[in-house]
Amino acid sequence: MISCRNLTRRFGEFTAVDGLTFEVAVGAICAFLGPNGAGKSTTVKMLTGLLPPSSGEVEVCGIEVCGMKVQSDPLELKRRIGVLPEDLGLFDDLTVEEHLLLTGSVYGVERHEARSRTNQLLHALSLEHGRHTFAASCSHGMRKKTSFAMALLPNPRVLFLDEPFEAIDPVTSRIMRGLLESVSRRGVTVFLTSHILSVVEQIATQLIMIRKGKIVWDSPIADLPQALEQHYFDLVEAPVVEELEWLGPARS
Repeated sequence: MISCRNLTRRFGEFTAVDGLTFEVAVGAICAFLGPNGAGKSTTVKMLTGLLPPSSGEVEVCGIEVCGMKVQSDPLELKRRIGVLPEDLGLFDDLTVEEHLLLTGSVYGVERHEARSRTNQLLHALSLEHGRHTFAASCSHGMRKKTSFAMALLPNPRVLFLDEPFEAIDPVTSRIMRGLLESVSRRGVTVFLTSHILSVVEQIATQLIMIRKGKIVWDSPIADLPQALEQHYFDLVEAPVVEELEWLGPARS
C-alpha cells in the first residue's frame, strides 16, 4: 500500500532524508519514529505529494507519487488518502463543524452523508459542544481533534498522521486509538509519527525508526527484541542524565 525506494530529500547541502526504502502493507499501523529533526515530517510530506523528493520513488495506493512514471492524475492520490498534517491545516475563520462539512464537499461526499459523518465524528471525539467554535478560538487539543476528524471523514484508503496524540487528553487518546484499530481491521493503512511510545506500543503493527534521515530499524512490532522505549533509546536517542546540584531544598 505504501512503497518507498531510495527516497531522498536535500535542502541545499543538508540531507534531511537519506535513501529510505521500506514497505507498509494493507491494513498495517506503521509507527514512524525518531527524534526532532530526524526527517519524519519531511518524509510524510513526500509520501503525500506535498514535497517533491530530490531522488527516489514513492508509490501509495498503487499510484506513483514520484519516480520514473508520469502521474496522469495528481489529484487521484488526494482522493484516496487522509492527512493530519504537522500544522493541522485549519482556517481560523471556520468553525469546527464547517471544517468537516467543507472536507466532505472537497472530497465529493454527498451532502446528507457528509452531515451524517460529521455528526458521528463530533460525537465520537467529544467535539459536539464546540461544533460552532471558530478554529481561532479552539484549544490546541480541539484543533488536533478537528484535523483528525477531517482526515477520517472521506473514508480514505491510507491515513497519514503527524503526531496525532500530542496534546490530547487520555480519554480522547483512547477513542482515537480505537478508531485507528477499527479502520485498520477494515483494510485501511495507517502511517503515523509519534513521540508517545506508550501509545505506539499499544497500537502499532510495524515500527520504522530513523536517525539523521536514515532508517535504523524496520520490523513488525512483534519482532522487537526488548521493550520499545529501551530499543528506541539504544538505536535512536539516548536520554541525557545530568545532576543539577543547585536543584534542591530552598535555603532558609
